[in-house]
Amino acid sequence: MHSNLKKTLLLFCLLSPIMVFAHDVSDSDQAILDAGGLLSYIYVGAKHMVTGYDHLLFLAGVVFYLTGFKDIVKFITIFTIGHSITLIGATYAGIRVNEHIIDAIIALSVFYKGFENIGGFSKMNIKAPNLLAMVFGFGLIHGLGLSTRLQSFNVGSDQFLAKIVSFNVGVELGQVLALIPIVFLITQWQSKSSYTAFYKAANYYLIIAGIGLFVYQLYGYFNPH
Repeated sequence: MHSNLKKTLLLFCLLSPIMVFAHDVSDSDQAILDAGGLLSYIYVGAKHMVTGYDHLLFLAGVVFYLTGFKDIVKFITIFTIGHSITLIGATYAGIRVNEHIIDAIIALSVFYKGFENIGGFSKMNIKAPNLLAMVFGFGLIHGLGLSTRLQSFNVGSDQFLAKIVSFNVGVELGQVLALIPIVFLITQWQSKSSYTAFYKAANYYLIIAGIGLFVYQLYGYFNPH
């Protein structure tokens, strides 16, 4: 195996246990929201997305499948529209889903993307669902997860909608910041001889990570603290 590929897989393995805890709502974030105005919601939203390993793993899987910049923009935009609808709508309406259940479904979206990328459906002689529709559908699901996180904070009633929208703006900014190195890494590696091995290894990692996160969230659901 190529040495660079080994380093990449080692980095994934080392980051996995850290990522499990990076997504949690913290008291320090609540303190930031309490002390600041709408800008604090933008900051916390961006921070949450940058540390949102499950969202980013799914988006990385989407980027792997695409070859042109226009396609990347199109699919990321449809994902953004999807999660913005449910983030803003569910939070404003007070619709809250169990965090472990929604995160388990998000974990399955990570598994799904890795499985699709390695040709899992064609190997089973099954036509893969329309990718654009699936990305939009998963965007709606990811938005519910983001809404659940936002509703874990004490937002208050003052400027309620503005706070939700500000958090969503922060999520979009964080998504862009996080995607820049991901897109750069993947597009730059495409010209390397080791890309095929990297592609397969990274997408198998998505499958393993999706299964692992799914089991982890189910364990959290059946064993609440």
